[in-house]
Amino acid sequence: MKLLDGIRVLDMTNVLAGPFATLHLALAGAEVIKIENPEGGDLARKLGNVSELNQQLMGTSFLAQNTNKKSLTLNLKEEDAKEIFRKLVATADVLVENFRPGVLARLGFPWERLHEMNPRLIYCAISGFGQSGPDAEKPAYDQIIQGLSGVMAINGDERLNPLRAGFPLCDTVGGLNAAFAIMGALYYREHTGRGQAIDVAMIDSIMPLLGWVAANWLIGGKPPQLLGNDNMTAAPSGSFKTRDGYINIAANEQKQWENLCDVLDMSELKTDERFQKRDVRKENRQALTPLIEARLTQEPTGYWVEKLNAKGIPSGSILTLQAALAQPQLEHRGTIQTIEEPGIGPLKLFNLTAKFSETPGSLDTPPPRLSAHTAGILQRLGYTEAQVASFKERKVV
Repeated sequence: MKLLDGIRVLDMTNVLAGPFATLHLALAGAEVIKIENPEGGDLARKLGNVSELNQQLMGTSFLAQNTNKKSLTLNLKEEDAKEIFRKLVATADVLVENFRPGVLARLGFPWERLHEMNPRLIYCAISGFGQSGPDAEKPAYDQIIQGLSGVMAINGDERLNPLRAGFPLCDTVGGLNAAFAIMGALYYREHTGRGQAIDVAMIDSIMPLLGWVAANWLIGGKPPQLLGNDNMTAAPSGSFKTRDGYINIAANEQKQWENLCDVLDMSELKTDERFQKRDVRKENRQALTPLIEARLTQEPTGYWVEKLNAKGIPSGSILTLQAALAQPQLEHRGTIQTIEEPGIGPLKLFNLTAKFSETPGSLDTPPPRLSAHTAGILQRLGYTEAQVASFKERKVV
């Protein structure tokens, strides 16, 4: 049995935030039916760095977010397609969309109508700014939200700022927030029998991640400092030069600081009045860092990682993406697994990263070709082969 066995999800999402949310439901065992436009489907099908796959509508961006899903195409401007959609809604547990606010209502399916059709339905709308408010109608992409959330303003240092995160942070967090909300709504429904509407905004989703930084301003009245790779909460805590590159060190506790001094053969720093206490070290980090780096640059990163971790001082190499993905720890945990796609070959994709003892996630089917499951889904809804053929001929599906 899977965690979400028996749960049917209608996935009307595109590109990243929505597909990332439904990916987690699919990996947990839900039947996720991806409802796509017959003319090209999800835009992510054409996005990625392998041109051949983009032309097959199986771009790497699509492959990354759509394992374990089924693809059904529907042209919801056609009445027959709307009737198919009504039948699907009646059988569904969850519907997820990331259109601009009001799009589904204009197609004839506002929340009130969906709720009337299926009172147990959980409806999750994901957007940049939410379904109402002064910014609700504005278009939003990840970088726009990174800028408006303050994320770009606190990254980097005085030489490079503002600075965006190197991956679609706000899209991804929006998807995680939606998946969390849907799971909560499913739990509530188990107790009450009632579905509900969920309004997830990317701007809302990212703001709580600024927790400590925001609290320093909201409560402490102090704006953030541009510290680059340094940690605002402690010193020495950040990135430091070694003989062959860089190392991350997080000596956040007093004992860790004292052990660091011993490992570096710099015990005299423990009694230096500039560095004796954490808050004083933070104020004097510009003086402290060069002293530490003078010692660290005498040996390679690997040497220091082993020495420091052995003394309980958190430290680690700063890996390339390629090296990070090949770490033995990730292999041990099954974070990345391989699944075969007949037209492409083996695909390395992420599994569900939460490890459940009774209901583990798994990669069961590869990301679907556009409309691969249309005929089967329609036939299970009661349509005949002749009707399905007619729908295809009339471009309903």
